[in-house]
Amino acid sequence: MYKRNSIFTFTWLLPLALLAQKQDSLQEITVQSFHYNKQWQDVPAAIAVINEKKLQQIGTSSLLSAINTVPGVRMEERSPISFRIAMRGSVLRSPFGVRNIKVYWNNMTLTDGGGNTYLNLIDVTQLSSVEIAKGAAASMYGAGTGGVVLLQTINQFTVKPNHQFTANINGGNFGLLQESVGWKYQNINFSSQLLQSHQQSDGYRQQSASHKDNLTWNASFKKASQQFDVISFYTRLYYQTPGGITLAQMQQNPTLARQPSGSQPGAVQQQAAIYNNTFFVGLHHQYHINRSFSTDAAIVLHHTLFKNPFITNYETRHETNMGANGKLIYQHQLKQIQLQWITGGEILSNHAIIEDDGNRGGEPDTIQLKDNTYSSQWFGFSQIQFTGKKWDAQFGVSANNQQFRYKRLTDGNTGFTHKNTAIVFMPRLSVGYKLLPSVTGYATIGKGFSPPSLQEIRPSNRVFNTELQPEYGWNAEIGFKGGLFSHRLLFDVNYYHFHLQNTIVTRNNTDGTQYFANTGTTQQNGTEVWLQYQLLKKPSKLLKAIRLSESYSYQPYRFINYQQVNSNFSGNRLTGVPVNCSVSSLSAELNKGWFMNISYNYTSSIPLTDANDAFANAYHLLQTKAGWAGKCKSTTIEIYVGGDNLLNEVYSLGNDINAVGKRFYNPAAGINFYGGCRLGFQ
Repeated sequence: MYKRNSIFTFTWLLPLALLAQKQDSLQEITVQSFHYNKQWQDVPAAIAVINEKKLQQIGTSSLLSAINTVPGVRMEERSPISFRIAMRGSVLRSPFGVRNIKVYWNNMTLTDGGGNTYLNLIDVTQLSSVEIAKGAAASMYGAGTGGVVLLQTINQFTVKPNHQFTANINGGNFGLLQESVGWKYQNINFSSQLLQSHQQSDGYRQQSASHKDNLTWNASFKKASQQFDVISFYTRLYYQTPGGITLAQMQQNPTLARQPSGSQPGAVQQQAAIYNNTFFVGLHHQYHINRSFSTDAAIVLHHTLFKNPFITNYETRHETNMGANGKLIYQHQLKQIQLQWITGGEILSNHAIIEDDGNRGGEPDTIQLKDNTYSSQWFGFSQIQFTGKKWDAQFGVSANNQQFRYKRLTDGNTGFTHKNTAIVFMPRLSVGYKLLPSVTGYATIGKGFSPPSLQEIRPSNRVFNTELQPEYGWNAEIGFKGGLFSHRLLFDVNYYHFHLQNTIVTRNNTDGTQYFANTGTTQQNGTEVWLQYQLLKKPSKLLKAIRLSESYSYQPYRFINYQQVNSNFSGNRLTGVPVNCSVSSLSAELNKGWFMNISYNYTSSIPLTDANDAFANAYHLLQTKAGWAGKCKSTTIEIYVGGDNLLNEVYSLGNDINAVGKRFYNPAAGINFYGGCRLGFQ
């Protein structure tokens, strides 16, 4: 039986037993969300920062394990390299992909005009940090009720020109192989990074092989008061999609892919998979006009060729995306009060030609239909912030709009059908007060607004749903964050109240295709706790640092008003959401270069249907990574080994909710190991 309460209590009480010890200072972490540019503990908002060191400690192939250490955030993997993220909410709208969340990379928008983000295209070794702002963020980032993910790659400048080369290779069970080669050049005004990477795996299940090739170049150029940042990448991604299986099938053989059923073939017979070839380029510009005024602007362009042989059809999409955003920033000191005023906006557009053919064993057959779609969204915002000696107040409001138009080309000479949302104003207020020099109490309130994405307007049943309405609701929260005992104890504790109306949920047809519908309301209140404690008061001859961390989420979400035909689901638990999630971690660094990280994840049972008549069992995950890092002359060396699911749990890391035939489960890999080596040259 899981002793969650005991572990959680222990994590709280351990620091209290060590109060008398002298503390070390914390390395400063600057938060960029909402343009705060302050240390993490001074920001009056629920924002988490995952730095580069933590990204490397936990894993090497994806962001999943690192993001799941953030309370209130849950990243899942239904198929290899197929991710979805839920922030303070459910996966009701995300049977696949990343939706209802805005994603930026160095202030350049990765989310497209249709509301989708291909997060799996990025090579995570390029990232310096990941910043996550949870909850309604419409005042500065546009429509959305989930939150914002800010990816950062820092290009540093050096007085003396410098060349650096890196190489990394690792492998593991199920045919895992990863390699990357990088080159970095820096001088006083220019910094450039070029990275080539390859990843492949045979997969744990039938029809779950994958491979990914990526070439990324990012650079920065600064001159006087200006700086230009460029990101460009090309990713060729392929991964097979095994599909869901029943509980009995998972218990008998968790490596099975979706099996044939009636007249429908299975995933192996149809060679179900995703092909994604994407080219992306973005330019970011910062200009400090004078001491008071500055500008920040970015433009992006990307094209995707997307192919998806599925059980019932073979879909091909040609997507062209463009986006631009800009801000005018004014700062002024009024005696002891610092004033910041930011006004700006963003526009995103997506044009897609979507063709559905029959699927004959993984090859396109006779054309079934072809659509021409245009999606766009824009928002304008204004935000003002006052900062005093002990307090901070920030107020922002945005105007948001989304438009769709589409035409079914196979229907003859029909005109475009339009679907527009009215302009909606979204306010947000955040107030913080320093209770102690390093402890901040804060409260925020904001309205969230989330229109349906293109994949929800035109879901896999291929019927345009012009009746689907946006979600909206108010989010209020209160929290305490900061550091105690000279920052040896770090904490962030909050409670939020979110009342969502017109909730969008997933439904399934008998052939397994999906569509979306609005329900009544949902109550999504929760508590999040994050703690980190440095066990050593100062380094010893053997140990450099030992840290104990705890991340805990309590999410007792409920449907409040949900009627489906003759069924009343009001009062039921929200589908796809575990009530309790806990991640406990222990990391150690030795003075001789050795390091180790152990992580234990507990996730409680998950309702799989709106009716709450099927649940996925709770599961326990144990992960570890250990290795040695050192230097030989001008060469840096890191050697590491790791293990995942060391308790060999049979579980699903991403469930198919409300699935036809009770095919809910996408089993994750059993116990597995990996190892590798990373080299750096100058």
